[in-house]
Amino acid sequence: MFDPVLLRTFLAVAETHNFTSAAARLGISQPTVSQHVRRLEEAAGRILVSRDTREVNLTDNGDAMAGFARTILAAHASAESYFTGSAMRGRLRFGAADDLALTQLPRILRHFRQLYPRINLELTVNQSTRLHRQLKSGQLDLIFIKQTPEPNPEGILVRHDDMVWVGQEKTVIETGAPVPLIAYQGPSISRQMAIDALESAGRTWRITCNVREVNGVLAAVRAGIGVAVFPHSLIPDDLVKVTNRFGLPALGGVDFTLLSNPLAAKEPVDALVSAIVGRNLSRSA
Repeated sequence: MFDPVLLRTFLAVAETHNFTSAAARLGISQPTVSQHVRRLEEAAGRILVSRDTREVNLTDNGDAMAGFARTILAAHASAESYFTGSAMRGRLRFGAADDLALTQLPRILRHFRQLYPRINLELTVNQSTRLHRQLKSGQLDLIFIKQTPEPNPEGILVRHDDMVWVGQEKTVIETGAPVPLIAYQGPSISRQMAIDALESAGRTWRITCNVREVNGVLAAVRAGIGVAVFPHSLIPDDLVKVTNRFGLPALGGVDFTLLSNPLAAKEPVDALVSAIVGRNLSRSA
């Protein structure tokens, strides 16, 4: 019922709120953009955009159409890739550190599955050290983990980040009191970094909460029962960096790295590596 060409044009207008900007994004003329929107309105039998001299805004029907357009175009792309796209097939056993789920990684994996529907993507989420062991034992084909920086690192560096102390805005540590530490169960990179830094600085500490995954870390920090170590770029909006507030020692950096099993099928691994490396993996909005 709705032409995908018209839907793509309409979404460009919806996202830019400007016919000229939408035209530039799509590489077509501004009159063509106007014509596409008008044709879509005729097909829908509804007014989708309200126009004034400054910007273009969606009507209530336009907001509804934008949602339908995204769904229709996603289904169209999935069908197109299945029947005319890559014939790549097989199984890809992928492991990711659990805190990386706070980045754009889930969105990338959804898009990857749409592009390569014949690849059976099996996802394992765990701590970085455990994923590394699973890769070495041949249980995984590709992993995306945190590693401490090395002079000659193995794998593909996606990006570097600083590790920082994170707490709730109202968290308090009394002067001279042990640092209340929320940490993953060992072995854990962030746990070891925290303990090493505190002991090197002569600070006493105590584990107030042992957790297995990132949601446990966040829940404990939000409850105000201690502080945790977190990649700086992944600090949630409701938590804050408390390194300076409590005079906590510097922690150093961490690398987000992709490591592959040399015995795994190369083509699916390379495709997912390209999808991840090609995106700026910051925290999702």
